[in-house]
Amino acid sequence: MTGSLADSSTRSVVAFHAARREDIGDLVTYQAMPVAGVPFDRFEPFLFLNHHGPQVYPMHNKGLPFAPHPHRGFETVTFILQGDLIHKDTSGYESHIKAGGIQWMTAGSGVLHSELSSEEFKRNGGPLEILQLWVNLPARLKMTEPDYVGLQKEDIHRDMADNGKVLIDKLPERDLTDVRLFELILKKGANLIRMVPAEMSVFFYVVRGEVLVNGKRTNGRHLVEFANDGERIDIQAATDAFVLFGYGTPNHEPVVAHGPFVMNTREEIEEAIRDYQAGKFGHFLT
Repeated sequence: MTGSLADSSTRSVVAFHAARREDIGDLVTYQAMPVAGVPFDRFEPFLFLNHHGPQVYPMHNKGLPFAPHPHRGFETVTFILQGDLIHKDTSGYESHIKAGGIQWMTAGSGVLHSELSSEEFKRNGGPLEILQLWVNLPARLKMTEPDYVGLQKEDIHRDMADNGKVLIDKLPERDLTDVRLFELILKKGANLIRMVPAEMSVFFYVVRGEVLVNGKRTNGRHLVEFANDGERIDIQAATDAFVLFGYGTPNHEPVVAHGPFVMNTREEIEEAIRDYQAGKFGHFLT
């Protein structure tokens, strides 16, 4: 981050966008991105956000419904706030991430993966809340080798601000792009100022609670849209709150999306479909 409080202007808030309820079977789901009526690439490189839960699963439940499925051309960042997540993919990565942990998967050239609940969770039930964010890759990296990082809560770097009123969980920096992501846990009355270069896109999603951002009030399950006219972002917590915050440089390239594939042209989407059908993403062994 660059700039100082003295010489940097405040970013204008363009709009607040409420996440839309779009359940997946018995999984409570709110879709915050893409935003209806807003160009798909408005927040680029941030493309898609599903907010699953919060809800309480009963005993002997079926768990998460995300059986093996393909991806190409982007990254997925998954925040496990409550419950757990069993990840397995055709690049050989496996993990069991528990509450408070995260996983960051680079789909790149193509991968099949599953995201399911553990047998323990399916047997005992309990609270579940998970968020998944899609981050676009530039054209030069669309076909990069798949990669994966899974971290438990205790492995994530945490800072404090405003005399302990703000906890900042910093996700690991990835070498591919300049995208940076943070979980902000704010106590009522907390104040946090962050500086982001004006040319970068800001990702700001209020998971729960009520905050004032650059003087404007919003609450849980709302995405904030900013203009690219300043660097300063001033966050004040009107209640205890939890915010996902990040920033990255837009690619300024065409974005063509079709289901689980995000590429730059329709021809590349058709190629991705053919490659998937031909088994080039690998074969999933259960």
